[in-house]
Amino acid sequence: MYLAALLTSAGINIAVCVVIFSLYSILRKQPRFMNVYFGQKLAHAKSRRQDPFCFERLVPSASWIVKAWEASEDQICAAGGLDALVFIRLIVFSIRIFSIAATICISLVLPLNYYGHDMEHKVIPSESLEVFSIANVQKGSKRLWAHCLALYIISCCTCALLYHEYKSITKLRLLHITEALSNPSHFTVLVRGIPSSQTESYSETVAKFFSTYYASSYLSHKMVYQSGTVQKLMSDAGKMYKMLKTCTREQQCGPNLMRCGLCGGTTSSFKMLAIESQNDKGRSDFDAADLRRKECGAAFVFFRTRYAALVAAQSLQSQNPMKWVTERAPDPKDVYWTNLGLPYRILWIRRIAIFVVSILFVAFFLVPVTLTQSLVNLDKLQNTFPFLKGILKRKFMSQLATGYLPSVILMLFLYMAPPLMLFFSTMEGAVSRSGRKLSACIKLLYFMIWNVFFANILTGTIIKNLVGEVTRRLQDPKNIPNELATAIPTTATFFMTYILTSGWASLSFEILQPLALICNLFYRYALRNKDESTYGTWTFPYHTEIPRVILFGVMGFTCSIMAPLILPFLLVYFFLAYLVYRNQILNVYVTKYQTGGLYWPTVHNATIFSLVLTQIIASGVFGIKKSTVASSFTFPLIILTLLFNEYCRQRFLPVFKRNAAKVLIEMDWQDEQSGIMEETHQKLQSAYCQLTLTTLHQDATLHEHPGETVASGLQDLENLDSGKTQTSGLWAGHSSPEIKELHAM
Repeated sequence: MYLAALLTSAGINIAVCVVIFSLYSILRKQPRFMNVYFGQKLAHAKSRRQDPFCFERLVPSASWIVKAWEASEDQICAAGGLDALVFIRLIVFSIRIFSIAATICISLVLPLNYYGHDMEHKVIPSESLEVFSIANVQKGSKRLWAHCLALYIISCCTCALLYHEYKSITKLRLLHITEALSNPSHFTVLVRGIPSSQTESYSETVAKFFSTYYASSYLSHKMVYQSGTVQKLMSDAGKMYKMLKTCTREQQCGPNLMRCGLCGGTTSSFKMLAIESQNDKGRSDFDAADLRRKECGAAFVFFRTRYAALVAAQSLQSQNPMKWVTERAPDPKDVYWTNLGLPYRILWIRRIAIFVVSILFVAFFLVPVTLTQSLVNLDKLQNTFPFLKGILKRKFMSQLATGYLPSVILMLFLYMAPPLMLFFSTMEGAVSRSGRKLSACIKLLYFMIWNVFFANILTGTIIKNLVGEVTRRLQDPKNIPNELATAIPTTATFFMTYILTSGWASLSFEILQPLALICNLFYRYALRNKDESTYGTWTFPYHTEIPRVILFGVMGFTCSIMAPLILPFLLVYFFLAYLVYRNQILNVYVTKYQTGGLYWPTVHNATIFSLVLTQIIASGVFGIKKSTVASSFTFPLIILTLLFNEYCRQRFLPVFKRNAAKVLIEMDWQDEQSGIMEETHQKLQSAYCQLTLTTLHQDATLHEHPGETVASGLQDLENLDSGKTQTSGLWAGHSSPEIKELHAM
């Protein structure tokens, strides 16, 4: 690929970003789209005002950039929780380390690569991108010492920044635990694999077991029922009730000629039933006999202290590890009730089946990867396919086909991966919504590193060389580093275009929220639903965005000294991501549950993997270039990096795996001294509710995908309407000037 093709791809993506960012700055000012760009609560408060039209709404502005830049970490944490702060810290870490790498590699390594051969250079736009990579350096050149020095500096800076971030986030996680004094999950243990009995119900078995073996600390328990279908029907009824309850009887019965956008009926064809009395609220739909028949082998067991719950959760309860399996209970809003009814003994079969299906999906995905690399290497395929010569004679078509289309095609195919990975994690039996997203995040990370990184390198090498020769060389594991060292400098050209398309352009679509816009228009004009509180809101897609950012980090590390031209494009992406995601966390996404920072160990491990992979590839490159001294100097670096990772694993990782007993005991002492322990015990039974009719009386119900409505929105809306300067819950970090500014738009 020539530099002109890369510049063509960059120009197209820059134009797309400018147009979409301008369109976003206009749409965010429109009152009808406030629920899309400012969350449901602020949108509902705004919708009650009839603001006159002004020309300023049609003028693009950059005010959102300033607000996103000026927001503090406390505001980010208040709006999105600790997971949002961890994600922003990941982007900040990437900006720091790749700024260092770009400074060193652009000023030192890139000129050495460009003048690595005694050759007559063309005009820079007509140069091949391989001229700017380490492939252009002569064998045995002493200039490779500069590459080795740059590798050492990048590795040391990465480890130092990783240690600083890991230590800081560990403190934040401990603070997150200690501040949640009234969190019922600290007193609760999820028990699965409860043995069945002919004479006793599951509930009686649980009470007998824990009353016997945990007599001093056992408080009570709550059974899980097999009610997945019933719960779905109740949730749907709650949504329908939410849509219809705002309409008065006069509006429903009065003459109205407005037609429904779907069935064509008038609104007078609907009748509003009387609202259920207050005495029936919270009443179960099932009597005691029905509930007993619907019990399954899982229960939430409540303990008197946090420490007692910790001991029970981490202990083996029976000689048979498949029975009386205990673990920490998820937060009540985080529980994924559907999977709690699954028999524990079949979960391992599900995991094996999902593993096999995942491998088949990865194998299927080699087809679009091969198609992508075929477009990148069209000039290599001209001899095999002569009809391509006529197409490639046109300069613009050649630049478009090799520089823009490959990454677009791969990105379109990649859109099917996140929903599938989320489905796989659900089928494995995740008991919490946050745990399901974390599992999907790890699966998608493996998938993208293999298919976008390694598979592209492999297929690109096969297309450029004879298939038999490449296969023969790869049969010996000793040749793998050398093959990667040979392929990465040439495949880096595709990685650059992928960053432009999947990075720059995806950020512009992220901030525009096209799917949310379509849903808004569908509710408003097709369903004739004017109540914006029923449109739903969105949760942050950590399972898609974290793997994408980490993948770009893998590309940046491996190509930093091989093809440093990738670093400026990567830095532009991270700077844009910093602004866009801060804006989305503050204004768009609503947080109902979180992992408490559990994404960071995955980020740390992926960064260490990227660093070690870079060092192994660099060692292979130095060996190919006949610089044995530089190659041997990379081995101590690999060992030191692995030792650093082991130290971090021993020092910080246990805090993310288990809660510290000392912290929980001190929290118990604090509750006992303040006299709130009894009050906390009384709230435990009502915290985990499964089969109640309260759904119909809540102002919003929780939806995992595509969006989630806000369950605590009423009080915040009342505060906004009454002009109070502070809001509760999620929006506590927003001050009154921000709210006033929103009303003044």
